[in-house]
Amino acid sequence: MVNKNIQRKRTMTYFIDAADAIIKEEGINKVTIRKVADKAGYNSATIYNYFENLDHLILFAAMRYIKDYSLALPEYLKGAKNALDRFLKVWECFCHFSFKNPEIYYAIFFADLDKDLEDYIIDYYKIFPEELGPKLKGISTMLLKHNIYERGMATINDCIDEGFIRKEDAETLNEMGTLLYEGILAQVIKGKVNYDEAIKKTMKYIKFVVESLRIK
Repeated sequence: MVNKNIQRKRTMTYFIDAADAIIKEEGINKVTIRKVADKAGYNSATIYNYFENLDHLILFAAMRYIKDYSLALPEYLKGAKNALDRFLKVWECFCHFSFKNPEIYYAIFFADLDKDLEDYIIDYYKIFPEELGPKLKGISTMLLKHNIYERGMATINDCIDEGFIRKEDAETLNEMGTLLYEGILAQVIKGKVNYDEAIKKTMKYIKFVVESLRIK
């Protein structure tokens, strides 16, 4: 069984490497099963032994970009004084990495796909646990959430526990933050907002929402 799992991981890596190369060379929208198979040196049918469809393969290729984000989190969180500070620093780190690769992050968190992909994300980290990075309290849980709303709640719950946010305001804070981020991410993809401006705007508005809901 161990050897079978090693072989599965090795073959999946060939296909993920090929998809990643195409993403870097041509863009995420240019990835096809045929191109991936040709680059990996397999026939197209073999890919379906490891991935359900093209979306599944692209998701796994895109997930590699989360690793840099998760590995950077500990540095961002150094010196955080409390849960609210951690909440803002997590957002800042997420913005820095996602606005560098907006189409990748959109494909992971906002793609209009047929199935709930949270199980796929958990499966991905089971196959590639090294991609998860340091397991920080609360943060590791957040990284396993495909749904970006659930990711936000992972840090907001700590803010509730420490008395910064009322429980009844948690969903409002989470939803407003996510909607702000999604809107600005879409503007970055369209070229209407540049990287630096996107980060400044997102953090400015999220801080405004936090202050409006914070327990005085």
